Amino acid sequence: MTLQATRRIGAITLLIVLVDQITKRIAVHHLDLWDERIVLDGFFKFVHWGNTGAAWSLFHGHNERLAILSGLALAAILLLRSFFDTRGWLGQVSLACILGGVTGNLLDRLFVNHVIDFLRFYLYQRGGDEIGFPAFNVADVAICVGVGLLFILSWQGKDQTSALPQTQPRR
Repeated sequence: MTLQATRRIGAITLLIVLVDQITKRIAVHHLDLWDERIVLDGFFKFVHWGNTGAAWSLFHGHNERLAILSGLALAAILLLRSFFDTRGWLGQVSLACILGGVTGNLLDRLFVNHVIDFLRFYLYQRGGDEIGFPAFNVADVAICVGVGLLFILSWQGKDQTSALPQTQPRR
């Protein structure tokens, strides 16, 4: 990996962590834990929810174990970063998004004892009950974008490989 690529990845990672932590502090400043503010009724709320689990609150109540797992994942990504295709900007952005997202949520786990989620999209069902996407934060978005970019890169790689001319076996 070139020095320029490393710097770009580091800068994007730092930007993601900063935006994530600043937006979470804004949510904490304006809302008490478990409070909600409707922005667009029947569609979007700002919330201040604490998640001690993983995505969709899976493994709820296991913050310490998930912090250890996040730390190990972060270390593994850093140690194995040469396996990421970081020759192009898309690969660099992908790696940075994953690193920034994992770091942002790990900081919450270590210093707040839960991940701070503050964005909630939802709809009303008949009868007035809400159905919606679980609350999330900037770090979650970064991780999803990073993984999505990895999928795109892997498909591009397969398309390029399959487009190579096939050699005929010798007779």
